[in-house]
Amino acid sequence: MKFLLYSLFFVILTSTSFAYAEEYIIDIPIGAYNPELNTVAEVWYDPPQLFVTVGDTVTWYNDDKEGHTVTSGEGSGRFGWMSDNFGKPNGIFDSGRFMPGESWSYTFEDSGVFSYYCTIHPWMEGILIVEKQIPDYPHDATGTKLEFPLLQYTPDRNIEVNLSWDPPVIKTHEKIQFVYQFYDPQTNSNLAEMKYNFIIFQNGQEIFRDDEGLSQIGGDYRNFVFSDSGSIVVRIEGIQSPSIFAEESVTVFGDVESKEQRSVDFTTAVYDNPEKTSHETYHTKPAQRLTTYYELMLFIILVPGVMFLVAMFWLKKKPKIQDDTPGAIKI
Repeated sequence: MKFLLYSLFFVILTSTSFAYAEEYIIDIPIGAYNPELNTVAEVWYDPPQLFVTVGDTVTWYNDDKEGHTVTSGEGSGRFGWMSDNFGKPNGIFDSGRFMPGESWSYTFEDSGVFSYYCTIHPWMEGILIVEKQIPDYPHDATGTKLEFPLLQYTPDRNIEVNLSWDPPVIKTHEKIQFVYQFYDPQTNSNLAEMKYNFIIFQNGQEIFRDDEGLSQIGGDYRNFVFSDSGSIVVRIEGIQSPSIFAEESVTVFGDVESKEQRSVDFTTAVYDNPEKTSHETYHTKPAQRLTTYYELMLFIILVPGVMFLVAMFWLKKKPKIQDDTPGAIKI
């Protein structure tokens, strides 16, 4: 089972991109070589700050009068070079010197904030913010688009499980509601009061488990908020009927020898939320369960019924009393 779980995460990590890459241009304007305040250049790199996504390519064009570099790291600031501060490269990327009229391109494969400068003119500084690609549709481990509700059968083919979640694209620090239902595939009937375990794995580690799941009429749900991005597996396991009060017409019986024979896995991914960095605490499951209400409803229905039957039985067994009609005495 662990081998299968880690195999799923390997598929997710090696899946293809979800969108076509874009190309961006940054211009090195004339006068960028001059640190003086009266230089004609309003910025050293134009634009000085740029937002792109992973897989995008940025091309720098040298429209200045001198050669320049595009080197990742921290520059000196406008006048830092006067105190022997010529910047500090960090080795992520370096164009080397390219002359006026030439260009240099770089494709960003990792997300993050990348500051850069010119090693020849260390006052020239720019910054790139590279964000992860976030698709606008739900997808599975391979990046294949999904249509809700998802459908899977347990390995013994006795139970059909439907699952969907909202919002469809999962991001960190947002409440996600997983909604699911159980069906008998033979009769297409909704399965009431089914016991199950609800588990979430992320990046190969179990991060949530609820071993007290009990489906309500029409299905069940769980709320969850992810703190970290990465691939996830949603597992619903050990699905079975635990109650003698469950309706026979909508309940799958039979001994479950292992949880795996009544388990299903669904895969997707969680993305970093560019708008939120924290979240409040949410209920991870329904605050009120219907476990006792099944028994209570049956109690309310059965007790009056039994009392009615007892009363009818007593009336039938009650002895008849001779009723003598008053009248004349016959001599």
